Amino acid sequence: MKYVFGVDLGGTTVKIGLLDNYGNKQEVWEIPTRKGDGGSHILPDIAEAIRDKMKEKNIDDADVAGVGIGVPGAVDGNGNVMQAVNLGWGKFNIRDELHSLVKLPVKAGNDANVAALGECWKGGGKGYKDMLMVTLGTGVGGGIIVDGKILNGATGSGGEIGHIHLQDDEVEACGCGNHGCFEQYASATGAVRVAKRVLEASDADSKLRHMDFECKDIFDLAKEGDEVAVEATKKYGDYLGRGLAAVASTINPEIIVLGGGVSKCGEMLFDLLKPSYEKYVFPGCKDVKFALAELGNDAGIFGAAKMFID
Repeated sequence: MKYVFGVDLGGTTVKIGLLDNYGNKQEVWEIPTRKGDGGSHILPDIAEAIRDKMKEKNIDDADVAGVGIGVPGAVDGNGNVMQAVNLGWGKFNIRDELHSLVKLPVKAGNDANVAALGECWKGGGKGYKDMLMVTLGTGVGGGIIVDGKILNGATGSGGEIGHIHLQDDEVEACGCGNHGCFEQYASATGAVRVAKRVLEASDADSKLRHMDFECKDIFDLAKEGDEVAVEATKKYGDYLGRGLAAVASTINPEIIVLGGGVSKCGEMLFDLLKPSYEKYVFPGCKDVKFALAELGNDAGIFGAAKMFID
């Protein structure tokens, strides 16, 4: 039996999965991400963890197809990490460096893109080859799958949909330094920003006025019929639909899969975004399917492994 290791490299922990060549999980475990000394310990720790697992399971090198890894930063098609600020990394070739340590074939990609590949293979996008994965969390992450493969882009920045420009008159800066980015309105923090602005413009009473609310509170209160929360979720849905329409009109996906904390709102999210999506999208892209992500924190290891499984 052939095996493959899928590695999801995060800022706090590294999640490592051992899978067979059919994509069945054999074991998943975590090790700390040691970011000291410019992140110089991270790859040796990963290599050691993999070699130790191979020894424990009596797995020979010849029985391992390779090691796939998702990295929180831009990674081009040749394995060059452009920068991973949270890890202390500058530009270097992670494919070559990890290969020299683990002595196995290595493939690498941006973590959001790799997670998208996982969802396309085993999750919400299963059965489709052209998929847009959108992660609605603290920011808005994206992964684009075309004909079953990750769209990396020239410098590994493909799929950075959170920084599509949506609003001209935005005075607050996005984390990227620009103003009016998609993620400033469609992320979990963006939903809070939108709700606060609705509150400021309204005289209506709302439970939101009496609490230090988070994204979940807005959607929960909207379900209860809170007037301001309802209006805030409608505006949120408008922003989300417009952003997705811009991406869909460019890549024409078969399916759009939504993940991240905001996606826990479930089907309500689709009802909110569809009016705006259908208004702004190119007509030929209106019939796209929408689905929720299914793999949760395992998406990264599945996607990393998939890079070695045809």
